[in-house]
Amino acid sequence: MWSGPRNLSTAMMYSFGARRDFAVVDEPFYAAYLTRTGLEHPMRDAIIASQPTDPAEVVTMLTGPVPDNKPHFYQKHMTQHMIDAIPRDWMDQVRHVFLIRHPARVIASFGAKYDNPTLSDIGFSQQTDLFEWLTAQGDAPVVIDSADIRRAPEEMLTQLCGVLDLDFDPAMLNWAAGGHPSDGVWASHWYGSVHASTGFAPAEGELPDLKGASGALVEAALPHYRRLEAHKL
Repeated sequence: MWSGPRNLSTAMMYSFGARRDFAVVDEPFYAAYLTRTGLEHPMRDAIIASQPTDPAEVVTMLTGPVPDNKPHFYQKHMTQHMIDAIPRDWMDQVRHVFLIRHPARVIASFGAKYDNPTLSDIGFSQQTDLFEWLTAQGDAPVVIDSADIRRAPEEMLTQLCGVLDLDFDPAMLNWAAGGHPSDGVWASHWYGSVHASTGFAPAEGELPDLKGASGALVEAALPHYRRLEAHKL
């Protein structure tokens, strides 16, 4: 599952993690990304200490035996983590889904937790790049919009499971409050609202009206969102 930050990505991980037949992993390339970019993210040192920083080690985990001997493995990935130093030669071994969200909502949410975000911070351009790269390799990535999931969770998850050759499991609609054992160490900074939840939040209202630098960032990200939106379920 490929998205940028604040795209309903953690709730989707919890949804699949509520199934008995799925193991989940939370942003496994995060530490490798931070060590290679030098970016000062919240909890940087703790993140680097909590995960392998060698991308090859991460790939071995992603393509090896599924944790806990589960039949299926849900991998929550951030598109902005896929810098040149992160290999792609493992990607033909997994199915790819792209989770999208309107950039105005992403930027309003992300900006509340991270000062002065740039286009590279929010993953939209990297999402387009990865989608087009996979398509050029002959893959047919699935695209699903977080707004549609929040509007009709059972309907959209049933569609998603169908295209992935999975049976829909009603357990996907609810999870226990307080987080998941597979949460990354950064959960205390980013996951407050989803930790308080026990299911998908209802449909959102009007788009936030962002001005200044935030508004310009929306305009820069919007073509990338529209590119993938054209392929959504």
